[in-house]
Amino acid sequence: MAIQVLLVDDHAVVRDGLRFLLEAQGDISIVGNAANGRDAVRKVKELKPDVVIMDIAMPELNGIEATYKIHEASPATRVLILTMYATTEHVRQALRVGAQGYLLKKSAGAEVADAVRQLHSGGSYLSSEIAGTVITDYIADSHATSPLETLTHRERQILQLIAEGKSSAQAASSLFLSRKSVDTYRCRLMQKLGIHDMHGLMKFALQHGLTSLD
Repeated sequence: MAIQVLLVDDHAVVRDGLRFLLEAQGDISIVGNAANGRDAVRKVKELKPDVVIMDIAMPELNGIEATYKIHEASPATRVLILTMYATTEHVRQALRVGAQGYLLKKSAGAEVADAVRQLHSGGSYLSSEIAGTVITDYIADSHATSPLETLTHRERQILQLIAEGKSSAQAASSLFLSRKSVDTYRCRLMQKLGIHDMHGLMKFALQHGLTSLD
């Protein structure tokens, strides 16, 4: 039976390219796709794919938070992060929320298929470009605390939406919360991060890959 894969990337050309590449392998079937993390979580619950190929910087809900939710909703589904980000922090966050693989877009090619097979067989996969550098840094720095780790997953979701220009009312509607709750979360996360204005929040979100300029 073919390995069932869900593609998650906010760029249609990337999803189309991955579909062409992977379905040509013969043993991999693309069962769906999503353009943001929130839609990805919903489709995982519906389709229960074997493997999700996940970008990090996406609107609504980034790939790190989506991976966390997918790991909770469908533990058997494996997640391969496919991204342009090669920093220690991005790798650390991805692994800590349950991703089993991490691959860089610029070095992907047929390597994506190999990674999908490895994850499906129960293993893990790290991009050859980062295995000797970023992962070494990750292990050496495993006890360091990232500012993101002081935030709850709900606070991270709200931070992303605010950084993308959503108002408190819009964020509340998206997360099924009251506007007062969103304002409370926002005040709390600003206190934790020591940030006192919207510009600072947007800069922090960009630097830590919670959102992008796209």
